[in-house]
Amino acid sequence: MSYEKIVTLFDTAQHAEAAKSNLAKAGFSTDNLSIVSGAELPKSGNALREPGLWHRLFGGEIEQHEAEVYGKAVETGGVVLTVRAEDAEVPRAMGILNQHNTVDVQERALQHGLLEKHEAVAVAPAVAAAIPVKPLVSDVSKDQVLRLAEEQLEVGKKLVEQGTTRIRRFVTEKPVEASVTLHEEHAEVVRRAVTDPSYVQDIDWSDRTVEVIETAEQAVVSKSSHIAEEVVVGKTGSDHVETVHDTVRRQQVEVERVSSSTGTRKP
Repeated sequence: MSYEKIVTLFDTAQHAEAAKSNLAKAGFSTDNLSIVSGAELPKSGNALREPGLWHRLFGGEIEQHEAEVYGKAVETGGVVLTVRAEDAEVPRAMGILNQHNTVDVQERALQHGLLEKHEAVAVAPAVAAAIPVKPLVSDVSKDQVLRLAEEQLEVGKKLVEQGTTRIRRFVTEKPVEASVTLHEEHAEVVRRAVTDPSYVQDIDWSDRTVEVIETAEQAVVSKSSHIAEEVVVGKTGSDHVETVHDTVRRQQVEVERVSSSTGTRKP
C-alpha cells in the first residue's frame, strides 16, 4: 500500500484546525494529520525563507519563491497542514481541503512579486496548496501537472408571476317586499228619526254646510344605506422547502504504477 503527502498552507491556525477537524470526521487518522506553525520552526535570520528548511520538513524540491511564501505566511501567523493519505483517498482528502481557505502558493508568489507570470505557468511546485481547480501535486516532476476541477451546486431564487386575483365591486338588484297597515277615515252619514217634541224649539231655518275631511294613508317608500360587510384585500405569504435535484461533475485522478526491468515507479 502506497501513500502520498498533501501539504496545504493556511493564513490562520483557525482555518487549518477546521480543515483538520473535517478530515478527522471523514475518517482520516489523526496520526496522519499534522499542523506546523512558527512555534515549531527556527526564528533566527531568514531560516523560514530557506528552501532547505521546507525540504527537510516535507520532502521534494522547494523553489526559492515557494520558500518565501511559506516563510512570510508563517511569520504572520500562518500554519501548514500536512495529510498523509493512501493513493485512493487522496482525491477525497483534497475535496475536503478545497472547502477551506487555503493559500495558493504560486498566486501568492505572484502577488509578492516573487514570480513572474510566465514562470508561474512553467513551474509546478512539489509542495502545493490544496485549493479548488489547482494542481494535485505530490512528489512528481515539475512539468507533470494535473488540474482537478469540481462543480458545486448553487441554488438561487427568482420571483415569478403565477397569476392575478381580481376583486371587483359591482351593484346588483333584487326584488323585495314589505307589509304596512294603512288607515283611512271617511265621512259617515246616519239619519235618525226624531220623535221628541222638545226639539221643536231648536229649529234653525238657516242654510248650513258641514264638511268632513276624509283621509287615507298611502305607503311611502324610501331607502337607507348601511355597511353590511367589509372585504379586506391584501396578500399573505408562506414558505415551503423545495429539494432541487441535479448532478455535479468532479474530476478525479487514478494513480497506476507500472513495474519495469529497472524498478518500480514510486510516488
